Order: sequence, then C-alpha cells, then structure tokens
Amino acid sequence: MSEIKAASNGNIYIPLEERTGNESIVYFTRDISPAGIKKAYEKVSANICGKVAIKLHTGEKNGPNFTPASWVKEVMESTESLKDATIIETNTYYVGDRDTTEKHRETLKVNGWTFCPVDITDEEGTVDLPLEGGKWFDHMTVGSHLPEYDSMFTLTHFKGHTMGGFGGSNKNIGIGCADGKIGKKMIHAREGEGQWSVAEEELMEKISESTKATIDHFGKHVCYVNVMRNMSVSCDCEGLAAAPVVTPNVGILASTDICAIDCACVDLVNAMTEEQHHDLWERMQTRHGFRQLTYMKELGMGNDRYILIDLDNNEVRISAKEAVKDVKPFKRVEF
Repeated sequence: MSEIKAASNGNIYIPLEERTGNESIVYFTRDISPAGIKKAYEKVSANICGKVAIKLHTGEKNGPNFTPASWVKEVMESTESLKDATIIETNTYYVGDRDTTEKHRETLKVNGWTFCPVDITDEEGTVDLPLEGGKWFDHMTVGSHLPEYDSMFTLTHFKGHTMGGFGGSNKNIGIGCADGKIGKKMIHAREGEGQWSVAEEELMEKISESTKATIDHFGKHVCYVNVMRNMSVSCDCEGLAAAPVVTPNVGILASTDICAIDCACVDLVNAMTEEQHHDLWERMQTRHGFRQLTYMKELGMGNDRYILIDLDNNEVRISAKEAVKDVKPFKRVEF
C-alpha cells in the first residue's frame, strides 16, 4: 500500500466482561481425542462442502507437540465431509526441514502424514488474494493451489509462539497459508531490512491481515477447531527444540468465528491459576500477542464476545473459570 501507518499499542488484554458488541458461539469439550475433535467439528461444519482443505500444522521432524497424524486420520475416516479432504501446507520462510518442497515432503513422511493427500500449495507458485480494509497490505500472496478449494477446515494446535505470543487459528492461517518466499516475507520483514525485522504490534497486525485475505476468500465455507493440548510456549515449528510443556491440557474448542475462538482460548489460559498459566501468559504478554485479538475485531473478522457452550454437559453455557476448574498439572502423554 502507498502509505504505511505506525502500529498502535495493542498489548492490552481486555477481560471478557469489558468487551462490547455482538456475541458468537464457541463450543467446548474436555475430550482431547479424535472423538473430541470430531464432536467439536460437527457443531461448526454445516457449510463445509465441495473440495475441502484441512489447514493444520504438520510439524517439524519428530516434533513432540503437534496434533498427532493418527488422530487426524481417524477423524477424516469417520467424518463424511472429510473423507476426501486434502491437508494443505506451505513451505517455510526460515531455513530448515520444510523450506523446500523436497525437504518438506520428507518431513511429512517422518511425521506420519502419509494417509491422505498433502498439498504444499506453493509448490507450483503463488497467487494474490485481495485484502479489503488493511493498514499494511492490499493483498496477500498465498500458494497458487489455495483457490482450487471450496471450503477450509482450520484445525489448530493452540500453543505459545516465539514471535506471535500464541499460535491460534489466526496464526495457523495468516502464516500457514502465506507462501514461503513472498507472503511470509511480506509479514516478517520490512523492505530493505532484516529477515525478521517485524515484531510486536506490527507483526500481529500483518498476520491478521494475511488471515483476513484467506478467510474472506472462503466466506462462510470455513470453520475453526482449536486443540488446547501440549501447549508449550514454543511453536510446532521449533520441533524437538521446543520449550518443555508446563501448562495443563484444557480441551478442544470450535467456532465459525475466528476472533471468538482465539479469544476464548486466551481467556481459558487466563482463567487458570498463576502457577498453571505463568509461562504461557508471560509469552503472550511479552510478544504483544493480544494485539492479534483486538486487531481481528477492528478488521471486522469476528466478535471478541462469545457464549461458551459445554458439549460434555447438555450444552449449557459455562464460564472460562468453570471450563478450567478441573485441569490437572501437566503430565506428558505419548502417542
């Protein structure tokens, strides 16, 4: 865009009771399993049809925390709208085991993503998606295969993130659908500056604008499931180098509103005790991650107010405190 404005100070967590505007529905289950993912997905998947893309993080080689491939396989095989779906990914901006298609495909094999098609959407180039109302961009560059899909199921492992503070549905799409060489560079680097020159509010805003370009493209044919399990302060892109997990597992959330589901996940972390959430909450604060939430609302991407529905107890409305009151200290379960 011709004029770039400075990022505002958005490093503020706004409690749910202080937010204003409309409410969206967010579903919640404590069942962290393939059955739990399926139960959550089926509540929000009415408009998932045609050629379906599943956007998830397939992880670095032998990464310990991403949602297991075996779980995704079970969900796909038992869910009618996902039986012929394709997992989609893009190559990475950073140098590693996924920055080229050849290396990326080897990593996919190591991590067990061999049971269905995996489309590295920028393998054959890029395409620009228009962006309305952006401060930083008027388009985002994504993998050229992305527009071939009619619907997108966003299956996100919610966790911390070294630069973003946290990685929810917004980060999964905003970084994960931008192509590896152009789109991701647009987000992470200013013209003429270093590879990782963008951070804090500016980074959160650019991630969110990237996401908006993709979800505007799919319209109502997109839904979101966030898995709050194995929540290190590190992203799955750090693989075996990820920081140890100390935050308790919580559950699985689902919505058709991307702002609402990421807000709900952050609220659930906040509702834990200081001991339980200290590391993850500190990561969100110090990286200015809350700006993801406020900027998504400013961009009209969804509501920051929501009704949390308990799928385990007759679909009654519950609070974040009620949702996390029985979480246990983290103990790794290997799969």
